[in-house]
Amino acid sequence: MKYFILAGEASGDLHGSYLVRELKKLDKDAVFHGWGGDLLEKEDVKILKHLRELAFMGFVEVLQNIVTIQKNFRICKTQIKEFNPDAVIFVDYPGFNLRMAKWVKKNNYKSLYFISPNVWAWNASRVFKIRDYTDKMYAILPFEKEFYASYNIDVEYFGHPLVDVVNEHEKTSFDEFCEQNNLENKPIIALMAGSRKQEIKHMLPIMAELAQDFTDYQFVITGAPSIDREFYLQFIENKPVKLLSGKTYDILSHSTAGLITSGTATLEAALFNLPQIVCYKGGALSVMIAKIVANVKYISLVNLILDKDAVKELIQKDLTRQNLKEELIKILPNGINLNQIKKNYISLYKKLDQPGVYKRIATNILNRVSKN
Repeated sequence: MKYFILAGEASGDLHGSYLVRELKKLDKDAVFHGWGGDLLEKEDVKILKHLRELAFMGFVEVLQNIVTIQKNFRICKTQIKEFNPDAVIFVDYPGFNLRMAKWVKKNNYKSLYFISPNVWAWNASRVFKIRDYTDKMYAILPFEKEFYASYNIDVEYFGHPLVDVVNEHEKTSFDEFCEQNNLENKPIIALMAGSRKQEIKHMLPIMAELAQDFTDYQFVITGAPSIDREFYLQFIENKPVKLLSGKTYDILSHSTAGLITSGTATLEAALFNLPQIVCYKGGALSVMIAKIVANVKYISLVNLILDKDAVKELIQKDLTRQNLKEELIKILPNGINLNQIKKNYISLYKKLDQPGVYKRIATNILNRVSKN
């Protein structure tokens, strides 16, 4: 079978690569073309456009890059026509992928969508686009199947794939990790400032300031693979902060606490049992528009899944050095919130499914594609 895969962000590259790996085990003749990053490329996907060219975030940023985005639609359509796949697999990235799904369906390609857009958060009318433009949606959050069912739309839920990813991670000893990466032998505070330049620009300077307040710890940035090292360095000049790229899970597994940008990263941190403060700060206009259309109480997946304040969220004006300092103290060893966070994580694990998520999804995909 021939598969065209569309992943426009680092998380999509990660999840897409695991899915492709399972599909290759089931379909020995599988051929993959698509958009993505280094992880998909390592799984023998022919990358026709790299994700470093695609990560536009926020309403304002999208408008500023509208000409490039429109050109990307034309390029993608041409590439799909030339490849003529048996199925197109969309991985998250809804702003682009939902529009492409309409074209894909209209042109009679099998349209499969992995990782549902956050239609429960805003613009719920998009569920009808999903119904009309996809042959099957694979949701990854336990409450999403119930949400779609309220619109009489059947989606598949086989569990959250991060359970597989974290379960497979091979952990080295702390001493070995520090030695291999030229780190000090001090407890680590992980800084996950996002995978897009707009996020990093707004949040990393504030996060990095805390390194001067917690000298008994070392602060380590989990560098996103799509962002050049030089971009990070401009925000941490003269600050005692280290940058490691491509080692996110190693850092999370060896850290004592984390300052984590909202999104998938909050769930990754939780699955590593890492106490965290959830952070978000963006452009004023983008945030104002988001507040108008948003329909959720929380911005972190941990809180959304548990439907409560399981981890502290500091958003926009509340994300200050002083607030971060006060909240970080509460989740460090002997902190007043540490035990409660660990209890909340136990409840979170129970709501997520067992390992084998990618295999279950890949099996369902192959069965659907093979029927044609």
